[in-house]
Amino acid sequence: MRVPEGVRFLPGRRQVINAMLVVAVLATMGCTQTGYYLQSIGGHLDLMSRRTSIDALVDRPATSADLRERLATVLEIRDFATVELGLPDNGSYRSYADLERPYVVWSVFAAPEFSLDPQVWCFPFVGCIAYRGYFSEDEARGYADGLADDGLDVYVAGIAAYSTLGRFSDPLLNTMLANGDVLLAGLIFHELAHQQLYIDDDTAFNEGFASLIEEEGVRRWLLSRGDDEASARWLVQRERKRQFNALVAAAIAELRALYQSELFPQPMRQRKREIIASMRAGHANLRTQWGGSSPYETWFGGPLNNAQLSSVATYREWVPAFRVLLEDSAGDFEVFYQRAAAIGALPAGQRSRVMRELTRRADAGRQWNNP
Repeated sequence: MRVPEGVRFLPGRRQVINAMLVVAVLATMGCTQTGYYLQSIGGHLDLMSRRTSIDALVDRPATSADLRERLATVLEIRDFATVELGLPDNGSYRSYADLERPYVVWSVFAAPEFSLDPQVWCFPFVGCIAYRGYFSEDEARGYADGLADDGLDVYVAGIAAYSTLGRFSDPLLNTMLANGDVLLAGLIFHELAHQQLYIDDDTAFNEGFASLIEEEGVRRWLLSRGDDEASARWLVQRERKRQFNALVAAAIAELRALYQSELFPQPMRQRKREIIASMRAGHANLRTQWGGSSPYETWFGGPLNNAQLSSVATYREWVPAFRVLLEDSAGDFEVFYQRAAAIGALPAGQRSRVMRELTRRADAGRQWNNP
């Protein structure tokens, strides 16, 4: 259905009812929690009120040629996601919202000084997750400063995409258009994957699942377009991402071993600094190999502490396991989704054991292919 030119989607009856339910929950909470949920509700309603149908924008003469072209590509990506990847066919990413800022939310990650186990926060509707999001950067950094004062490692990251896990028709955001079409397609596939399958209280499972769909979806989308040049660039980007992840994974492994040792705090703190310095040096070497520039400059400009490292581990931990599961499904996404959902339905301990076994098979396959 096309919306008349100039008409915006406003928060619907279901949105208002859900917001009222959350407000009712707030009455049972302390002031700190109440303030957090109020900013979440306000930010969400503001975002939803800015939505405009992409069809209407494409048809509108006042829409710039560049934006019209990008939005037309979004509709192609959105249809590909449903038809070829079997992702939900709904109103998400069929509207557009300009937030007039570079990120939609800023996420706060935290971890103890001598542990890579992330702090988790529990919320209504989404369960427990390993980060806490704010629509205001100042509020995010203020909260992170308080955690740092308590002795925790903290990391604040700007996030380009936003998902309500299918509860609402999530719009495409101006923040998602900051990079090229390949990264844009990956973002859309990733966020729709969260709508396809989401397991409460298991961030690593959810992010691993969505990251696998993102990577495989982009690969298939590029093949469908027959754009050999874009595919070649993506392969280079994917290899650099693999090298980056390997560098971070090696540092994480060293830190985990360190934190399990019996060193006293001061020498442990010194060794932690040395491991992180070595990781920085490794990135400098990669940057040289890549011709003097790196897509990870901003990331390495962060604190490089346990909170920041755990955020990468959370997203990448189970990706190899899900890739094996897709291979076991003969590349059929329908079968893959059924098998992933069955694993997700297992009790947490059993689920982890299954994922570790799939990861072991992935590691064995890499060793076989790279003797």
